[in-house]
Amino acid sequence: MLKRSAFWQILIFLLFLGAFFVLHLALPDRSFSERENRSLQTAPRFTLSALFAGKFTTAAERYVNDQFPLRDDWITLKAAAELASGKSENNGVWLCAGDTLLECFTAPEPETLRAQIAHVNALSARAGVPVTLALVPSSAELWGELLPDGAPNDSQKDVIAAAYAAADCETLDLCAALEAHRDEAVFYRTDHHWTTLGAYYGYAALGPALGYTPLPLSDYSPHVASERFYGTAWSSSGFSWVKPDLLITYVNQGDARITNYSQGAAEVGALYVERFLEQRDKYSYFYGGNTPRLVVETGEAGERLLILRDSFMDSLSPFLYPHFSQLHILDLRYFREDLYDYIREQDIDRVLVCYSVHNFVEDTNLQTLAR
Repeated sequence: MLKRSAFWQILIFLLFLGAFFVLHLALPDRSFSERENRSLQTAPRFTLSALFAGKFTTAAERYVNDQFPLRDDWITLKAAAELASGKSENNGVWLCAGDTLLECFTAPEPETLRAQIAHVNALSARAGVPVTLALVPSSAELWGELLPDGAPNDSQKDVIAAAYAAADCETLDLCAALEAHRDEAVFYRTDHHWTTLGAYYGYAALGPALGYTPLPLSDYSPHVASERFYGTAWSSSGFSWVKPDLLITYVNQGDARITNYSQGAAEVGALYVERFLEQRDKYSYFYGGNTPRLVVETGEAGERLLILRDSFMDSLSPFLYPHFSQLHILDLRYFREDLYDYIREQDIDRVLVCYSVHNFVEDTNLQTLAR
């Protein structure tokens, strides 16, 4: 009886493996996952050098994982199974009340933070113009009480305080500005970015440091660009059943002229790129996504502001148009020119360094500021 039972178990297991092997052969490979918003490993090319270097086997393992039949459905099933077992976390994302997806923060080692601040201090010493540092906390800091007890969520406020204590430039407390509106939708539920409303409160807080009086929120007319925005936390979590966010804008491009230097050459840019609203990566609706350098000629009188930033500034920078004659928006991950020559050649009047805390402590490109 036991032998017969074992036989059927083995047979079912082999049929299961066989079915997925056939599906793997029958289904076309995908180069990009809309659900996960990332490129997938395609079939690696076999060479003896790649085999002996271990590169082929590593790529082959990624290929099998990324091209597993019905991968998106299995990710959702795994998340549902974790939830059914009493765990509200999957792939580092916690499902909290109100369909809010939170990613816990891990504080950096003290020497890592000191090194990052040293790079900013080098900028402050060499730029020849005022430098302001503003670090943006994430939703896990603002809404941390939604996480279950024991969730490994370090204090971003403490990290910001330590960073500011070591900074030689002007600093700005965006934590307090956001906490004053923590009951509003200042962060997306499915994404790590702040919403455009949260970005407005960041813009208002920056005013005293950058020398402008912010316009009141009542001056803006919110526009719903999309009712189906799913962000990066949704992509990696597997909690695919949560409801989407609204993607809302407040600022029109107006007469501002935007030049995008995505490949070094100047191209006409736009504040909003409509085609991304039809794609999974809807956050690239702002400016068309990551780019080394954007120059905005606002048509207004005022100073020239250089912004060193991550993608949080995509939704904040439009609020700055009425207050500066030019915005030079640089992403150090892709910008390869000499920064200090650029400051002099473009007659920059002041510099804003604005990053999310998570990106600031991990971005190795900040070391270029010390060169």
